[in-house]
Amino acid sequence: MNPLHARVFSPASPAHRAAIRAGSVVLLSAVLALVLFATMRTPLKDDIAWLLYVARRWMAGRALYVDVVEVNPPLIVWISAIPIQIGGWFGIDPQRIAMPFFIAEVMGCALWTSMLLRARGGLFADTVPVFAVIGTVMLVVPAADLGQREHLLVAAMLPYLVLFAGSLDKRAPKLSSSIVAGVLAGIGCALKPRYAGVFVVLEGVALLWGLRPWRALPIAAAATMVAYAVAVAVTCPAYLARAVPLALALYGGTDVTFLQLLGDSAMLILGEMAAIALWWRARRDLPERNLLLALVVFAATSTVICFVDGKDWFYHRLPATIVTVLVLLCWAISTWLHRHTEKHSFRLPMAMAGIVVMVFGVAAFQRLEPQVALAVEPEFTTVEKLEKIVRDQHARTYIAFSEWIALGFPVVNNTGVAWASRFDSMWALKGELWRARFDPAAAKEFPIRRWVAHDFIAGCPDIAVVDTREGTNYIAVLTASDPSFGRVWSRYTQIAAFDGLTVYRRGKAGCIDPWVAAEAARSIAIR
Repeated sequence: MNPLHARVFSPASPAHRAAIRAGSVVLLSAVLALVLFATMRTPLKDDIAWLLYVARRWMAGRALYVDVVEVNPPLIVWISAIPIQIGGWFGIDPQRIAMPFFIAEVMGCALWTSMLLRARGGLFADTVPVFAVIGTVMLVVPAADLGQREHLLVAAMLPYLVLFAGSLDKRAPKLSSSIVAGVLAGIGCALKPRYAGVFVVLEGVALLWGLRPWRALPIAAAATMVAYAVAVAVTCPAYLARAVPLALALYGGTDVTFLQLLGDSAMLILGEMAAIALWWRARRDLPERNLLLALVVFAATSTVICFVDGKDWFYHRLPATIVTVLVLLCWAISTWLHRHTEKHSFRLPMAMAGIVVMVFGVAAFQRLEPQVALAVEPEFTTVEKLEKIVRDQHARTYIAFSEWIALGFPVVNNTGVAWASRFDSMWALKGELWRARFDPAAAKEFPIRRWVAHDFIAGCPDIAVVDTREGTNYIAVLTASDPSFGRVWSRYTQIAAFDGLTVYRRGKAGCIDPWVAAEAARSIAIR
């Protein structure tokens, strides 16, 4: 440690350190209590509920990507099976375990990250406040999207980034820590393989710093990703044969224009620009400059990946947003502690960092506030209303014609009703309609309309929900493409309408004759 650094970080009084630690514990505990209250008292996040459903079917012997359609790589399904297994051991509903399980994963990564940072000394000498800051950011910024793949991914990457920064500082990390952090980061990247680009960019930086590429840290990460790719090819060949072509062909229907994505990402981009400017300003002075560099590189590369994905979903911006906030906080605290020794002005950049962090914080609490409000009165959620109808009508089968997954999941998870579709929502049907506008022959490759109609006829749902807020009239589309669907749909009558939804009940004699259903299935197979 240089003399300047030693003087700036002189030991504080025991009372001062105890007060900081106590305040940190109170802050993190309050945030954790708020998040648990909001997540446990409101319906489970739709994507997570769907993945639990998929994992349950897989554990029951169904073939992934064959008996149930999912386009994500299988790792998130395998992870989602863990709460189900734990619930089975203790006789607890897996949905009550899922969110605490994911929160524990994230907090575990945050704790280990703070322990790795302690080796840097100075600003990070006390693990408790560092853990409290990282944990608070990891819980608050995701808001209602806590537990998404992107959230787990950034948590798994943080230890890697800390050790990578240490390498830039010419401090070789322990071999055991490098291997564990590399494996963990490789697993995180496996949740969303596009993030392999982060490792490529980081290694480009390492080469500029004169580091050799055959270090244990990147080798462990690369080996993990290669092993995962082999495991997928061996155990889930249908993912490559079915899910990947389906996603490439139809998932573009959920894309937005570059300008729309740019506009909705403006706050993130401005925050990253501020973080880059502050790193540049501190690149010669602050001991944390290489740590800031590693985080900035991750955030910027994550944003590029977000734009490559082309989806305007907030959780796609989570990795970049979380790390950008951590960069700004790290720079601000470090600069504040150095202010008496360094004579150059810091007020304007400090104000800029504070404003950006405040904007991110306000936005996070605005996203969390509706979930907290619904947690106080959960009976007013759309999901709760649908579940009440399903139970009151003693429904055994159910379907929702909507691109919003939440109309199906967690309704299916909570009521035990059978889902009358191989898809989680109508995203694939919307994708087929989108692709047909410029490729009329696409329906021959992926006849989604026929598949959806067949599932509906064969499943004969007791309750069907139609989302009238969407621009696509799925009922009209399916009726025009398959007269058998139209005949079955004519037997449904409306029983409720709320929140932009219309709920239909099948008549007592509503199911199509089994011989007709079999003939419809045969004709689809032939075509």
